[in-house]
Amino acid sequence: MKTIATTAALVLVSLSALAESTAFVNVNVLPMSTEEVLRGRTVIVTNGRIHSIGPVDQTAVPDDAQVVDGTDRFLMPGLSEMHAHVPPTSSEELNRVLSLFVVNGVTTVRGMLGEPGHLTLREKIRNGRVFGPRLITSGPSFNGRSVNGPREAAEMVRQQAAAGYDFLKIHPGLSREEFDAIAVTAEEMGIPFAGHVPEDVGVEAALAAGMATIDHLDGYMQLLVPPDVDPSGVPGGFFGVLLGLVAVEENIPAAARATARAGVRNVPTESLFEHVTSSIPPEKMAEWPEMQYMPPMTVRQWRQSKAEVIGDPAFDPDAAARAIQLRRKLIKALNDAGDGLLLLGSDSPQIFNVPGFAIHRELQYLVEAGLTPYEALRTGTVNSAGFFGQSRTFGAVEAGLEADLILLDDNPLERIDATRRIHGVMLRGKWLSRPDLDARLEALRP
Repeated sequence: MKTIATTAALVLVSLSALAESTAFVNVNVLPMSTEEVLRGRTVIVTNGRIHSIGPVDQTAVPDDAQVVDGTDRFLMPGLSEMHAHVPPTSSEELNRVLSLFVVNGVTTVRGMLGEPGHLTLREKIRNGRVFGPRLITSGPSFNGRSVNGPREAAEMVRQQAAAGYDFLKIHPGLSREEFDAIAVTAEEMGIPFAGHVPEDVGVEAALAAGMATIDHLDGYMQLLVPPDVDPSGVPGGFFGVLLGLVAVEENIPAAARATARAGVRNVPTESLFEHVTSSIPPEKMAEWPEMQYMPPMTVRQWRQSKAEVIGDPAFDPDAAARAIQLRRKLIKALNDAGDGLLLLGSDSPQIFNVPGFAIHRELQYLVEAGLTPYEALRTGTVNSAGFFGQSRTFGAVEAGLEADLILLDDNPLERIDATRRIHGVMLRGKWLSRPDLDARLEALRP
């Protein structure tokens, strides 16, 4: 293995000094646009973008570059959290949430419950005045309480589009007429809408309306119930968990094909579903290492929330276990039905989903559902970037793209839990070493 000094001696290609440069020397590159591992490369980053990628003994290191030894390490794109809840700008928890994302290699978040302050926050993050991942934000929620009739729904769409939000967030409680008004006006205004599937709408109508994403696999459990079964006597519970005993696996392929035909992406947030409905005791989950970075009161609330769900007399652990298995099969079917249909998201911070840490748990659940590590990683890299229509801006390790990167100590294509072994993170060209990340984590400990 060539050392950095040897590399400098074997330079065959001259390169002029670059301002604000960082060189990852002798690193293994995981471009994510392909499954190929580019071994023994030098990656030059300058002014926030990947300037060049070349063989270690043929690529010059600029004299003024910060050198990062990549020997036996793996460089991949930063991850996207496609279902995040960013606190209001007035919240004392804002810095904690944004920082926890970054130290875990999450360099892009799609905020699913926006507010006017997030428009300013988006710009402050973009220009470096606030430390945090790239922010894509919705406006305030469209739901049964915030919307009063189709006309008001359409006007809210126009107002949020004019304000500059990136998309609209749909919550439960909307009537079919209100939902249709949102869909029609959103198309007129050129703004996407995403989120939950209201009960009065259902997945089939949501697909026909062209939702940008359906999150939580919301409504799919109802779609898996056979037409000759009346689900009205079965309490649906948390995202249809109690329908697990009447939903059938045979309906999964048709649901996946219909989703692929509509081109509607899904953000499963499987970690949230399983953390709430699984048989893991809440006391055990409260002992997970990442809980030390959340306020104790928050962890107590999470314990109480799960205890209330599984302690409800109507809750059926057998139905929940089967619902988990059906969801995993649906995730695999959606992945196989079309490239880019799945996007990575955990819905954090929510019940036992600590920002950033939850994304690595979500990746593990995707692999347990049958995806290969490469397929799982694509949901949070090239798939997410492609969803935003910016596949040539970020989401891969390629020359010309923005330098949002993670340097890992092991190969995640071999073991998905290697994404947790972060040696450092590059955020828009700024290198954060492991000691930098640890210092930030220590400062976040309540």
